[in-house]
Amino acid sequence: MTKRDYYEVLGIGKNASADEIKKAYRKAAVKFHPDKDGGDETKFKEVTEAYEVLKDSQKRQRYDQFGHAGVGGSSGGGAGGNPFEGFGGFGGQNVHFDFGDGGLGDIFGQFFGGGQQRRGPERGRDVEISLQLSFEEAVFGVEHKIELDLDDECSHCHGTTVEPGYDMKTCPTCKGAGQVGRVMNTMFGQIQQNVICETCHGRGKVPEKVCTVCHGKGTQRQKRTIKLKIPAGIDDGATIRLQGHGEAVGGGEKGDLYVHIRVKAHKRFTREGDIILSEEHIGMVEAALGTEIDVETVDGNVRMKVPAGTQSGTDFKLSGHGVPHMRSDKRGPHIVSVIVDIPTKLNRKQRELLNQLDKI
Repeated sequence: MTKRDYYEVLGIGKNASADEIKKAYRKAAVKFHPDKDGGDETKFKEVTEAYEVLKDSQKRQRYDQFGHAGVGGSSGGGAGGNPFEGFGGFGGQNVHFDFGDGGLGDIFGQFFGGGQQRRGPERGRDVEISLQLSFEEAVFGVEHKIELDLDDECSHCHGTTVEPGYDMKTCPTCKGAGQVGRVMNTMFGQIQQNVICETCHGRGKVPEKVCTVCHGKGTQRQKRTIKLKIPAGIDDGATIRLQGHGEAVGGGEKGDLYVHIRVKAHKRFTREGDIILSEEHIGMVEAALGTEIDVETVDGNVRMKVPAGTQSGTDFKLSGHGVPHMRSDKRGPHIVSVIVDIPTKLNRKQRELLNQLDKI
């Protein structure tokens, strides 16, 4: 499917300023945020992708010159191009040849000094989950209880795979080497290759008697509850890694738990880094004469002075009412954009008064 023009996605012209790009993105992000009623995840990702390119002057210049190919996609090598571009030793890095099944990839890897044999299960499976937070929870941080149903360490043998009271013995297949020799017929003749022993999975030892609970697997399906402390200031799309909290495996270490954070859209606030943004509406008389208004923030209502002559779209900064910095005790500002409402329906008396004011 052909990608839409990034300017069209954000609803702006190609001469739009950085400020116009930012405002267009804020408006679209709030409208399409997938956690908001009526949101659209596909369009949200589309506007975010467009903003990530157009907000960067260098990426925007490449996009204006080459289109999508200049900032994301890569075109295949054509006539006269370098057919090995991107491969190590041929103008790039990280050469990798995939010869499919049959072991030829390992053989070529050994010839070129780079092949590593596939090891047995030494580490448990990583687990990934998503956790949804409210806007305020992301700002101030929160502690969540996460319930998991996964392969955990066997409570009987504690992951050793051995029945308590028994020991490990030398593997009868590989004689403790952890590897066995295998002869392969190739185009170069017969080649002997060492492979991981399938009996002991490279450990060189097997149980004298396997665990009667897990039957030598070393794991059991269990429910586990983890208390996770979410730091203040975490943003939508962040990932928290909990080392050793994934699934267990017999005779090996546990995998990791990856918690992907999703932040629910707020009805009044949007966020850019450590800045919170919102809008407040006032009448044209208040804008002309000046006024004081109560502004809703994550800390509660704050009284803000609006000076006389304020124009619609003017931004005011409330310092220290934004998002906490992840690595310090400081907080960003809350930016309030004041919108001046112009009456659309006037009665006769109001028209007369405005005409008199205009004459004065």
